[in-house]
Amino acid sequence: MIIDLTGTTSSEIASALLKARRNAGSPAMGMVGTIVVVVDEASHHDAMKAANEAGREHPSRVLVAILRPGRGAPGLDAEVRVGEGIPGEAVLLRLHGELAKVPESVITPLLLPDSPVIVWWPGGGPKVPADDPLGKLGRRRVTDAAATRRASVDFSARAEGYEPGDTDFAWSRLTPWRALMAAALDQYPTKVSAAEVVSAKGNPSADLMAAWLQCRLGVPVEQKNSRGPGVTAVRMFTPAGPIALTRPDGAVATFSIPGQPDRPVALKRRTTSELLSEELRRLDPDDVYARTLECLVKREAMPEDVKKVGAVQRKTAAERASAAAKKATVASTPVQETAAKKSFARKATAKKSAGTSAAAGAAKKAVAKKTAAKKTAAVKKSPARKTAAKKGTGKRVAGRS
Repeated sequence: MIIDLTGTTSSEIASALLKARRNAGSPAMGMVGTIVVVVDEASHHDAMKAANEAGREHPSRVLVAILRPGRGAPGLDAEVRVGEGIPGEAVLLRLHGELAKVPESVITPLLLPDSPVIVWWPGGGPKVPADDPLGKLGRRRVTDAAATRRASVDFSARAEGYEPGDTDFAWSRLTPWRALMAAALDQYPTKVSAAEVVSAKGNPSADLMAAWLQCRLGVPVEQKNSRGPGVTAVRMFTPAGPIALTRPDGAVATFSIPGQPDRPVALKRRTTSELLSEELRRLDPDDVYARTLECLVKREAMPEDVKKVGAVQRKTAAERASAAAKKATVASTPVQETAAKKSFARKATAKKSAGTSAAAGAAKKAVAKKTAAKKTAAVKKSPARKTAAKKGTGKRVAGRS
């Protein structure tokens, strides 16, 4: 049943809801809470659909507020929906003019009594949800940083103005990731030296994941970009090897633990209605989210080189030992080569000296031999000269005679 009300009031809307329940044959209300959705005209259909789907698990009264501030006359148009596949009640409210600046005056009379109120901003939400006029009505205040362009700035403001009950869909999307990584350390308790988060560029969930790991483990966490979709991998580096959860297609992930075979894990990207249903299951303050916001602000102030993971931290203990042994071998090699070169030089010098000595000895022997030969030749020539001299003397004497 759909009831259109133009130029109406909150009391008329409440009467229309009561009349619609009676006509449907269910005067008693079986709803557990009120979901207030603050959205624009372009995306109100998807937001209402997600809230109604979440209402199948948690039947609620859904109040969708479309704010149209301007200079026109204040006015309120409403569309009441009961039945038609809706598990609870849905009211679409269009607030015009000055009335759009005080939406709490219209929403408050339509809240279910004695039941929790959840305020949801699908388009991102205010920087400090607890200071918003509608946010003050909610027990839980749900934003979505993925719908904004400057998620880091929003997180910084929300960390400063955090109040119990604040949460964000960027954090809700990490619930299965955080559960699996925590379970891995329960199954394989070991020391983590560093971590790594890989995601599409500008993904706010990756920022929160890196801050959560750094806050809980106290190790450097590096962020890398991929083609997505969303977060594609989370790795924790340990002495035995990385503990990794890799999801390249947005549907099925591979869970890797050192010493165990890889396991496929169903890890599909959840819809908006599933995220909202998760927030409706827990209405108590999320203290872990609050601490993670503080860590995210501190992480943003750190130098980039502090958030880098070195090659040594990525290696296993065996790889580091092998690299150290190789380095020691390389370091000792020049000393050995120098000693070998010196030994070779000494041998070459000794050999050269020996060769020089031998050559000198041979030269001396040759000179001595040559000298002896000259002396021998001189001795042989002497008697012959004497004989010739005697003969010549005899002839001269004979001539004179």
